[in-house]
Amino acid sequence: MLFLITFVIRTFYIPSVSMVPTLQVGDVLLVDEIAYRLHAPQEGDVAVFAPPIASSGNDFIKRVIGLPGDAIAISNGTVYRNGAAVREPYENQQPKYDLALRQYGIYVDGYPLDPHDANIPPRARWQTPDRIPAGFYFVLGDNRNYSDDSHVWGFVPQSRFVGHAFLIFWPLDRLHALER
Repeated sequence: MLFLITFVIRTFYIPSVSMVPTLQVGDVLLVDEIAYRLHAPQEGDVAVFAPPIASSGNDFIKRVIGLPGDAIAISNGTVYRNGAAVREPYENQQPKYDLALRQYGIYVDGYPLDPHDANIPPRARWQTPDRIPAGFYFVLGDNRNYSDDSHVWGFVPQSRFVGHAFLIFWPLDRLHALER
């Protein structure tokens, strides 16, 4: 058990409302730290990762929405992946912003995220101007309008992923596995 707790499983405390309703402030999760060493993050994963830009230094937790090569857009409150609306039963409220990947950038309400303030790879790292570059992911909080996520600070490099959250284990009345 000590080996598992030290090298494989860690706990993660939820400090904010960014993942409501899936995760509540004060929930404590178990996170598999080996998962992303064995396979890449998958669409729908609730993932823990090191901040992609300078911040408090604490790890973040969000849902993986877009994978390398995906086209992502948000229009009129609906998230689209590769042109199809994403079914999101976990979403707390529809986003009140529009978003598009185009011209080698992320555009929110028609304005590009600034590469100095957000993790937007240089043009040479993109395979096409309107799809997530190889080695990067697009993540959103389930509480879309109260979450600092890819619509604010850009893509998460694969190297920043720490683990896959798989179980809420505290408080006991919320004990259950996390689903995609």
